[in-house]
Formats: sequence, C-alpha cells, structure tokens
Amino acid sequence: MDIFIQASQFILSLSLLIILHEMGHFIPAKLFKTRVEKFYLFFDPWFSLVKKKIGGTEYGIGWLPLGGYVKIAGMIDESMDKEQMKQEPQPWEFRSKPAWQRLIIMIGGVTVNVILAIIIYAGMMMYYGESYLPNENLTYGVAADSTAREIGIRNGDKILSVDGVKIERFSQIPIEILLSDNGLITVERNGSIKEIQITEEDKRDLIKSQSTLVSPRVPYVVGGFTDSSVAKTAGLMEGDSIYGLDGKKVAFFDEYIGMIPGYAGQTMTLNYVRNGEEGSVEMTVPESGRIGVYAMPFTHFYDLETKHYGFFEAIPAGLNKSYTVLSDYIRQFKLILNPKTEAYKEVGGFLMIADQFDTQWNWQRFWSFTAFLSIMLAFLNILPIPALDGGHVVFVLWEMISGRKPSEKVLEYAQMVGFIILLGLIVLANGNDILKLFN
Repeated sequence: MDIFIQASQFILSLSLLIILHEMGHFIPAKLFKTRVEKFYLFFDPWFSLVKKKIGGTEYGIGWLPLGGYVKIAGMIDESMDKEQMKQEPQPWEFRSKPAWQRLIIMIGGVTVNVILAIIIYAGMMMYYGESYLPNENLTYGVAADSTAREIGIRNGDKILSVDGVKIERFSQIPIEILLSDNGLITVERNGSIKEIQITEEDKRDLIKSQSTLVSPRVPYVVGGFTDSSVAKTAGLMEGDSIYGLDGKKVAFFDEYIGMIPGYAGQTMTLNYVRNGEEGSVEMTVPESGRIGVYAMPFTHFYDLETKHYGFFEAIPAGLNKSYTVLSDYIRQFKLILNPKTEAYKEVGGFLMIADQFDTQWNWQRFWSFTAFLSIMLAFLNILPIPALDGGHVVFVLWEMISGRKPSEKVLEYAQMVGFIILLGLIVLANGNDILKLFN
C-alpha cells in the first residue's frame, strides 16, 4: 500500500509537470498560428493508450512514462520526421516563423516550469506559513554523527558560517557544507573560534554515507519507549530527565548514545529527575546495546520561528524560495560534474524520485517536492544540449546573432547526438537506482 501511495503521488506530480511544460510550448505556438500536430502525456512509440484528434491536433497518452511532447509542424524534434522537412516550407510551420517567435515557443516550457514553482511556493507560504529553527537558538550546539566527527565537527560545536556566509537556519548546515566552494567551516567550540577545512574527498565520503551530519544537541529527556524496552520495565517514565550514568554526570542525549552500547550484557544505573525529585533505575543492557528509549524531539527544547504570509507578501517570498532552490540545484549539478566527489554515482532516476514522496498522502510534502521538480526540469531543459529546449534555443540565438540559419542537416545530426546523450543520462540515473536495489 505504501508503494502504491508513493507511486500515485509520483505519477500525479509528473503528469502535472509534463502537461504544463508542454502547454508552455503549445500556447505560444497556437498564438503564432503554428500548427501543432500532437500533444502527448508520456511517449507513444508504436501505440498510444488514449488518443483523440481535435482541431487538427492529436491529443493522447502514451505508454512510456519518460516525459511528454508536442509535435510542432516544420520542426526537427524527437520524432525525426524527415519526410515533412523535405517538403516546401508552409506558412503554418515552425521553420517559417520569425526567429523571435520560435525562441518564445522554445522557452515556453521552461518559463511555465519556473512560474509554476513560484506559484506553488507562494501558495504554500500563504497556506502553511514557514517554520524553521534559527541556528542562533542552538544554545547546546550540535550533535555530530560519525561522518561529521570524521571531518572535524564535534558534539557541542556551534556552526557559525560556511565559506564566510553566516548560517541563519539550522536546516541549511548540511547542504551548505556539502555544496561549499572552499569547504571552510567556522565553529564556536568551548568559547573559542575554530576553522575546519574539508576536502573534495571529504565531500565524497559525505555523499557515500548519506549522512545527516548534525542534529540539534539536546538533554536526555524520555519521550517514549519501544515495545520491548528494558528501561520501561526497569521503571523509567516518559518525561524523566536523565542526568547521570553509574554515578557520573552526563548531560546530553548524544553522550548516552555513545556510552550505553559499551554496557551491552552488563548492568548499569541511570539517574533521573521526575517532578523535581531525583531517582535512579538499574537495568541490564541487552546485547544489542539498546535500552529502547526515544528522546524528546528537539522542538521540546528549542523554539521554532514561524512566518505567516499574506497574499502580497507570499509572492516575493515564493520568488525568493524558487531562486534559492534553483541556486542550490545548480550548485548540486556542479558537484555532480566534479569527478573527485563521485557524486555522479548517487544520481538517481525514477525510483529515487518516487521514493522522495511520503508513504502516506501528504499534500504539503507533495506540493513542496513538485515545486522542486518543476525547478529541476526547468534547469535541465534549458541546458544547451541538442534535443532539449536549450539546444533548440542555442540554434535560434545563433541565427538571430549571425543572421544565418543552421542547415536542416546540422539540426538533424544535433538532434541525434542530443538524443544519445539523453539516453546515456537516463541509463546512468536509472541504472544507479537498480544497482542500489540489489545492494
């Protein structure tokens, strides 16, 4: 059932993005009186699932969910319809239109993707508001996982900046560290300022581990128990503040996480405060090294900042959010192109994308990730690769600047090269997904 819910959200999101992207080409083509022969959701090699011709355009749904397309008369595209191109140009064909009109038609899809992301983010700002943990609120600093400790971050560090840029929100820390240009992390440790330098190899290890790096450091307050918890059986209760282990004062949850496994198979004593009174419990730690206690979430200790937006405030906020997401995605793309980081090994295809949706229907997550995908599609489509919108744009701009139109043979060969590149990228991304399934 979980897989079905994830797949349903993925298909709905993908269908919405494809239809609106292709509408971005379709509408200006129609406005400029250019004939659109097909409008398809998904690809239809050999056959279609559904099709109907209306007003000279065949609308349909293909069986291959790798995208969608509009087939515009007189344009060399993925259909590679060479017979049509052998005929004399007709006034309703794409190739007969002025270069500026062809440019608008080609950038229409990307434009719609960007506008859609802005609208979604603005709508989310109005409906949900925006909650985040200000980095300066972390009075106890961070709890560093094993990967973070390997690069030099320590429990209790307060991460101030990355590459000289102040960290405003706690959630920014992992992405800023991973995408930093110089890899210089400034922290406050025991009242002193320290600088940590990470390398491209460190980033490679971070990507491989898929580490969250840091979490807000919190005291150990019992938030709940597992079904087989030995701590609950021993007498601990939800809300107990644990302050010591075997007579030693230990303040933070991350310290207990590191120490308790060392007592596997042995007896230990935990000291706690309950309703203002001190107490202790003795228990034998299972061989697993886990006593079955959930800690209180960090929101129990730290105040989140929440912003609420009216209509006119949400629009610039949505625009700013879209810019930030696009900027971060471009930085991720640069990381992928850097062979030292081996980030290309983590590029995922449709399975990875589908897995980003919740296993329960979550509209907030759905719209947030759909907006991100819209930004991603806009960026990827505008890349100057033949067969993508950006490749067509390059040829039109060349024509506008030089006054010379590329020959149809050049366009045909470019389209074939672009198709091979895209096929290779699809194989890489989805091949990584398959390898991860087996691993």
